[in-house]
Amino acid sequence: MEFAVWDMAQRASRINTGDTAWVLASAALVMFMTPGLALFYGGMVRAKNVLAMLMQNFFCLGLVTIVWAALTYSLAFSGDNKWLGNLDLAWLRDAAITSPTGFELTIPPLAFMAFQLMFAIITPALITGAIADRMRFSAWVWFVALWAILVYAPIAHWVFSPAGWLFKRGALDFAGGTVVHINAGIAALAAIMILGKRKGWPRHPMPPHALPFTLIGAGILWFGWFGFNAGSALAGNGIAAQALVNTHMAAAAALVGWLIVERLTAGHPTTLGAASGLVAGLVAITPCAGFVGGMAPIYIGLIAGGVCALAVGLKFKLGYDDSLDVVGVHLVGGLVGSLLLGFFADAAINPAGADGVFLGGGFSLFKEQVIAVVATMVWSFAVTFVIVFVLSKVLPKGIRVSEEDEETGLDLTLHSETGYALERV
Repeated sequence: MEFAVWDMAQRASRINTGDTAWVLASAALVMFMTPGLALFYGGMVRAKNVLAMLMQNFFCLGLVTIVWAALTYSLAFSGDNKWLGNLDLAWLRDAAITSPTGFELTIPPLAFMAFQLMFAIITPALITGAIADRMRFSAWVWFVALWAILVYAPIAHWVFSPAGWLFKRGALDFAGGTVVHINAGIAALAAIMILGKRKGWPRHPMPPHALPFTLIGAGILWFGWFGFNAGSALAGNGIAAQALVNTHMAAAAALVGWLIVERLTAGHPTTLGAASGLVAGLVAITPCAGFVGGMAPIYIGLIAGGVCALAVGLKFKLGYDDSLDVVGVHLVGGLVGSLLLGFFADAAINPAGADGVFLGGGFSLFKEQVIAVVATMVWSFAVTFVIVFVLSKVLPKGIRVSEEDEETGLDLTLHSETGYALERV
């Protein structure tokens, strides 16, 4: 008993109140990103499907939280196995007093748990943009639960946990370029390959019904992303400040980069392009945020904005119906950021990182980034494909709504509601 009291006192003495306050605030910022994503996507779908899109995103806040507490947190951050965590922290057993494996925290373990939970919530929510307008809500429920356990937990362990094999190899991902964005982007591609195209796509145009919603959602995402990236320092320190600055610089540069490409290719810049561009920059800087400095975030943002603007057109050439460009923005943006980190990383910014090609470090880091990217894509695509395929076979009504329900709209057919009740007065 005396040892236990002494051990708790020692842990308490290491807690920094400033760091704790910043991480708790960051967790709240990241949580706010999921409603922001709902608005971002909600404005881009047709009016008859806006509530269904909002519902899919908000539901992640509910179910993923429960699954995280019961299982996913432990699988991602406990134990010393390089492939997957154990069940030491399952059901949040001793989570308030037990630090995740390999972390020397200056914050309470529960603050870390809550912060990482918000990442786990928004990652499957990103996939909703690709499957918009055609997936049954009951299928989405099963998908989210299985995906959080079988896809998110292993990849988070590989990359974020000091015990993970990619972490040990030296791959860098400051805040989720691989774990969140590449993971969700390639999973989205796997899901839509089985789900199929929307009725009438691409013959019939399906324009956004409320671009002001999309711009508001993009603004919320930009705001919340300061917690997403700067909070990943897990301390209120210089690295957090650098990550916050990098986040803003990259988003701003990518917005400009996307619009330049739009102007050159389509003849005019659009508000949808501005919103998509800034998100592409936020995605690309996520793995780099605490490892680069100077003008690097602007260069990364400009490249990401231009490349992602071109990438969204691939769906028309290759024939996959990525409704709201999750593949073009999140997969491609995550790839751009994760790979460019191998060139722009600067160990002077963060000693826990490494020097990239441009800072004299050679191609060693770039090689590890490639390995991490490929491993993430292979696992996420393969397991997601299996999950969606199995669900399509075992669920009584399959995973896709009927053509009649799709024509009527998912708001009415799945939720017995409408987003807009317009009456003549």
